[in-house]
Amino acid sequence: MTSGGRLLIVGAGQAGVQTASSARELGWRGPITLLGAEPHAPYARPPLSKAFLTGTATAASLALRTPEFYADHRIDLVLDERVRHLDLAGDGAGSAVTASGRAWDFDRLVLATGAAPRRLPLEGAGLDGVIVLRDLHDAMALARRLAAADHMVVVGGGFVGLEVAAAAAAAGVRTTVVEAASSLMNRVVSPVTAEVVERAHRTCGIRVLTGVRPARFVADAQGAVAAVELDNGVRLPAHLVLVGVGADPRDDLAAAAGLHCDNGIVVDERSLASDGHTLAVGDCANLPDPSPGPGPAPRLRLESVDNAVEQARAAATTLAGSPQPYRSVPWFWSDQGGLKLQIAGLARPDDYIIVRAGKHPGQHTTLRYRGAHLVAAECVNSPADCLAVRKALAAGTALHREAAADTRVPLKQHLSTAMTTLHG
Repeated sequence: MTSGGRLLIVGAGQAGVQTASSARELGWRGPITLLGAEPHAPYARPPLSKAFLTGTATAASLALRTPEFYADHRIDLVLDERVRHLDLAGDGAGSAVTASGRAWDFDRLVLATGAAPRRLPLEGAGLDGVIVLRDLHDAMALARRLAAADHMVVVGGGFVGLEVAAAAAAAGVRTTVVEAASSLMNRVVSPVTAEVVERAHRTCGIRVLTGVRPARFVADAQGAVAAVELDNGVRLPAHLVLVGVGADPRDDLAAAAGLHCDNGIVVDERSLASDGHTLAVGDCANLPDPSPGPGPAPRLRLESVDNAVEQARAAATTLAGSPQPYRSVPWFWSDQGGLKLQIAGLARPDDYIIVRAGKHPGQHTTLRYRGAHLVAAECVNSPADCLAVRKALAAGTALHREAAADTRVPLKQHLSTAMTTLHG
């Protein structure tokens, strides 16, 4: 099917909107329909756990595009319609039926269905006041509850949990973070960086408990949450509990339609699913690691705005008939009160670590090496370091570990010298 057919994009988040926009820019001539399950026009999700809670962002300010954008680009934005069933014809065409009974026929399909927050299978998990944060509705409810809460417990020391904890503490709510692993953000940063972040949160008055799990949520006489009982017997008072223990890909539609799914919709470097026609982008996709470099690419899911945008742009080239493999240096960021954490590249637990303290209080950079190769950086309040490493990784610049350990020279200067040497 050429780019004159009917394109249906299921999911109106960052990845879905970017796919629609890029497809049109690259010459897709036919109708484009963007189906969103929420009643709200597409919006940015990262501010929900920080700026929106602190009142520095509003629902209106989160809009990804203006209403005029969709009209000008001939993108039919359909909201409050959740797809319940897909029929795939085998050649890329098919139909989608929503919960309301409406149906859309398509010649090409893109799944951008995102991910759903995990719930804890514990006693009291359904109590009033035990909540998750994934969408604007959740954020609105959380903001209202924060205004009335005295004690809050955040279950999960990942990005979202720590961002919410920082916002809650800034609002005067006594906040405790409970993390099952031995350190915060255990899956994404080194213990050294985790310690820096934990120290910053403790300084802001946040209580951090690691190596413990919630055993159950305790109700008050009205049936609302009153406390969190931990597996060590400690009981934490809680008028509000945020469960932030990760998310699972929304791949049920794809699986029911016969597409291969394994922790997400399995796609190749062109974002094509197992039928060779359907595309999947964003949080719902299980894709080859897009990082530059030799060797086979391990499969993974990347939950980030950067991936949603960059993979969608690459997927649009597939739709346009001139596929470009998705290649990008993954990067992530997290604003936690006055702390800005930025990560460039993908690290592994056994990577070699070099720590570079910044010139100013609160600055910290951890470089991750795999053998002799720089593969990632974790930067706290050091945006220049993160940007320099991103550029170096994209260019394949080599920075010897001995040079990186010399903190007398700014990291940007080290990498600039290495890049000059690389390109002669």
